Amino acid sequence: MIDSKYGEHAQVLIQALPYLQRYIGKTIVIKYGGAAMTDEAIKATVMQDLILMSCVGIRTVLVHGGGPEIDALMGKLGMETRRVRGLRYTDAAGMEVVQEVLAGKVNKQLVSLIQAGGGKAVGLCGIDGGLLKARRATAGGEDLGFVGDVSAVDPSLVENALGAGFIPVVATVASGEEDARVIYNVNADTAAAKLAMALKAEKFILLSDVPGILRDLKDPDSLIRAANPPQIKSLIEDGTVSKGMIPKVECCVVALAGGVKRAHIIDGRLPHALLIEVFSDAGIGTMISKD
Repeated sequence: MIDSKYGEHAQVLIQALPYLQRYIGKTIVIKYGGAAMTDEAIKATVMQDLILMSCVGIRTVLVHGGGPEIDALMGKLGMETRRVRGLRYTDAAGMEVVQEVLAGKVNKQLVSLIQAGGGKAVGLCGIDGGLLKARRATAGGEDLGFVGDVSAVDPSLVENALGAGFIPVVATVASGEEDARVIYNVNADTAAAKLAMALKAEKFILLSDVPGILRDLKDPDSLIRAANPPQIKSLIEDGTVSKGMIPKVECCVVALAGGVKRAHIIDGRLPHALLIEVFSDAGIGTMISKD
């Protein structure tokens, strides 16, 4: 008699088959950052997921942040982390740290992890090839220093990397819109959403440190599994979506308006969260779509 566990393994593969057929040759952009990046064991499973997705023919793009790492290095250097209306103020010295951490340490670490796992990856940042352009940002009219809003995306360098079979790993610093010598720190969620639009991605996935959108933050069972843009607007207005979740859902809505078919907010702390979302019937987290 055949062991039942083999049947279970076969069912997992059979369940994945229609999703493999649906997404082969399609682009999926994943934003990865913040607290979801701090556990090294979980980070390793995320890299495995990316490698598998790429190996089965999904055009896989990873966009990353690195806020905790920036704060840690600034602390070691005795630099104060200043915030304006809850947003990081970045002076010239701080911008050097941002570039060193994002385009250097974090970016190359992620590339090396993918390659150590048998994948092919190339590290990029928004400065390379004019990938990301930005204009100076403000918060309620107050200056944020070298913080920018993404104003233009040229995805050709990412397209070339995908065409050569690489997983592009993109750090979110950008060139100035009017002066390319000026470098800006840009919001990774927004940059990832706009890159997803430029690439005409099938999916945009935010790996976060929450299960998704919760009606009650203290109750994981209150997860809202699906919503459309008008419902997202209502959830913001009634306070269900608040604080740091607002920019996340707003960038998902922006991605949909730009042609991305589905956006997802999922818990990046769960092992193999990406595979569960992309290749299973149930999926996880909150899906935002126009439907």
